[in-house]
Amino acid sequence: MAQNRAPRGGRVRKSPAKPAPQKRTPKKQSAPRPDPLPPLRLGVVPGATPGKWIRHWRQQRPHQALELVEITVADQESALREGLVDIAICRRPIGGDELHVIALYDEVPVVVMSAESELTVAEELAPEDLAGEVLLTPTDDVLGPLDLPTTAPKFPPMSTEDTIATVATGVGITVAPMSLARLHHRKDVEYRPLQGAPESPVVLAWLRERDADDVQAFVGITRGRTARSSRGAGA
Repeated sequence: MAQNRAPRGGRVRKSPAKPAPQKRTPKKQSAPRPDPLPPLRLGVVPGATPGKWIRHWRQQRPHQALELVEITVADQESALREGLVDIAICRRPIGGDELHVIALYDEVPVVVMSAESELTVAEELAPEDLAGEVLLTPTDDVLGPLDLPTTAPKFPPMSTEDTIATVATGVGITVAPMSLARLHHRKDVEYRPLQGAPESPVVLAWLRERDADDVQAFVGITRGRTARSSRGAGA
């Protein structure tokens, strides 16, 4: 029987040792992601410009979307009470025991007239400057009755947009908050501030029962609160 012999001048070769089996480290399970927050629904009346606040919201709360919902002044309270929006930029009058309402700013009223009107020569107008003018009051008027020496038109009132289009033809004037005059601005109309006319207060409103963290976060942003500010800042 053949025997294993070492080669001349050498040693018996040993079979290479098998590597020891490596222990597998169990994979760490990642923590479950939290359910995404529903978007904050922000109601906005015509003329309101929340762009700056929306930008700050996106910077401070990137984990929650903000959804803009256009509402009319006539429907602003029902939109809140019926849960169509979580919080809303509204115009006064609005209120009630079940609502939180805080002031944002007051809007200057302006006289809107045809670009060819003689009223455009003034930088601002006084009520007496409007004596004898035909005053068109829109159906969605937000200023209320104005004590002006004007006459009323003989045709039915229209929306603010249609009223301004009619004013462009030179048949009369209208008075509106500056933001609405800008919203419906046309090349054939001009507007001037009206002295002594009531301003249009713009407010932020929400239901007391909807006073959650996201609503308070938006309230804080409108008051100038930053991501580093405490909750009480700007109150």
